[in-house]
Amino acid sequence: MSQPIQIVEVGPRDGLQNEAAILGVEDRVSFIERLEDCGLKRIEAVSFVNPRRVPQMAGAEEIMAALKPRPGVSRIGLVLNERGWERCVAVACDEANLVVCASDGFGIRNQGASVAEQVATMVRIAERRAAEGGPVLSMTISVAFGDPFDGEVSEAQVAAIAGEAARAGIGEIALGDTIGVADPWTVRRRIEAVRKVAPEARIRMHFHNTRNTGLANVYASLEAGVDVIDASTGGIGGCPFAPDATGNIATEDLVYMLERAGIETGLDLGRLIETARWIGEKLGKAVPSALTRAGVFPS
Repeated sequence: MSQPIQIVEVGPRDGLQNEAAILGVEDRVSFIERLEDCGLKRIEAVSFVNPRRVPQMAGAEEIMAALKPRPGVSRIGLVLNERGWERCVAVACDEANLVVCASDGFGIRNQGASVAEQVATMVRIAERRAAEGGPVLSMTISVAFGDPFDGEVSEAQVAAIAGEAARAGIGEIALGDTIGVADPWTVRRRIEAVRKVAPEARIRMHFHNTRNTGLANVYASLEAGVDVIDASTGGIGGCPFAPDATGNIATEDLVYMLERAGIETGLDLGRLIETARWIGEKLGKAVPSALTRAGVFPS
């Protein structure tokens, strides 16, 4: 386990979208810039969703306009549909992360579309990108381990979507544990199932720590050969359309675990802890990450 691990920071999007406090454009830009100062190279900066449904994500265009170019950094926009793709292209995001839900129950409530409709949208966007150009396209399969409305999600459901993504030419596929129900053994089996149908795709993992299994699931992912992990500074986050949703695994907690094992991340852990505390102050609460409370060891 000596390979370097790439961490995709999702705090400015997944981290903020479920918070009661709604931050303005200036604070969100500052959050992104602070994260980049920590050494993060891929950051989910904005979400191209309807601001009436998710007011925390309003102002995507203003945020992208305010961010200064930074060589080597990829600013990612979350995309749910073709309108979102068009907005993402218009502001020149470096990457578009397209979401497809693994089950109809969550898909209809979260995106207003069935799984089949979302897959069709994914294929059309991939075709448009091939014909017209645009940001690098990745995709996340949300509720890939369990749906709050439909219950268990099978490997077959996840593999079917991953196979469609591979056939559409999407080079990176993330498995999202949107409601934090996964366990390490299921994680390994699901990774193996996706590899069978999408052998050329890079696999990324996205864990929420709802039931305190997030870092254990990361370990299982690394053992299975995954080298890209999503995380949210401070451990903030959740989904507005998932009951009792809680935050992602905390970036600083993940970095601490990896660095203790001698695994490279290229990130400044001290600055990450400072940034986690800063965003907590902006949100008016203590963030849930362990490192903001306990600090590093040795101190």
